[in-house]
Amino acid sequence: MHYVGLDLHQRTSTVHILDHYGRTVKEKTIRGHWHKTVFYLAKYKKPFAVCFEATCGYGPVYDALAKIARRVVMAHPGQLRLIFRSKRKNDRVDARKLAKLLYLDEVPTAHVPSIDVRQWRELIEFRRRLVDRQTACKNQIRSLLRSHGLQAPKSLWSRKGLAWLGALEWPGLSGWVRREMLVEELGACRRRVRTVTRALDRLARRHPGVQLLRTIPGIGPRTAETVLAYLVPCQDASAGRDRLGHITKQGPATARKYLVQGTWQAIRRSVRVRAWYDRVTDGRPDRRKIALVATAHWLVRCMFAMLRDQQPWREAA
Repeated sequence: MHYVGLDLHQRTSTVHILDHYGRTVKEKTIRGHWHKTVFYLAKYKKPFAVCFEATCGYGPVYDALAKIARRVVMAHPGQLRLIFRSKRKNDRVDARKLAKLLYLDEVPTAHVPSIDVRQWRELIEFRRRLVDRQTACKNQIRSLLRSHGLQAPKSLWSRKGLAWLGALEWPGLSGWVRREMLVEELGACRRRVRTVTRALDRLARRHPGVQLLRTIPGIGPRTAETVLAYLVPCQDASAGRDRLGHITKQGPATARKYLVQGTWQAIRRSVRVRAWYDRVTDGRPDRRKIALVATAHWLVRCMFAMLRDQQPWREAA
């Protein structure tokens, strides 16, 4: 078995290969897209394992390498920096370090979800960006109204409120142009959000885990699906054995954002969650933010236990 370390970039990639004694066999820089690197390795005659650092677009790289390599390991970039705190850093050095770690079976691995989960995450992130843009449009419209001394109705985003906004007379051309463009963009964002939401709803209906997590009062489909898509346990892989342990503290901002929003709703709707929140606040208003984070942390551990045991939420602990 030979051991390959890859340092991948958009325009160049570096390959470093060690033999079964840990000696360097070959080192090569390949110019061009990473497809050329995969094609180069596909012609390699010895069986090999390969390691590369997690980066943007890791999914297609992992899938392509899995077809030609005996073993593919994706290294966690944050933990790699803790292992190698060296002032000398370039592509060749990085590829050599990855190959050596792979040879020693000491690669700090990162979880690689299936292609279905990766696509699920992409939809979740895409919807979140659309909702953020929709919120930005609403804030700009309210700012525009305030700058012209106009008071908006409470239900500005209802059909009646938008009709009022469209019929509003503006004192100048600048305000009218901005109003027209913002209203048009808001309508486009709403249509896109509805389209993506329908696609996510179809996926959620087919996933029993989403329905299970929704038994928690206040947890809706968006929070449930995000927790499921990003709930990554720690991984201990060595000598062909792969063990998944507790939940890691790492993850995207989207998952934390939705979890906090869902926790607020659960505090309002669940006696059990409210009791946990009140116990942490201890009647002190200055501890509300701390209590919210602590309750969200406790709630995600409850979700993990529910999924592990396939048990619905119970109000009586």
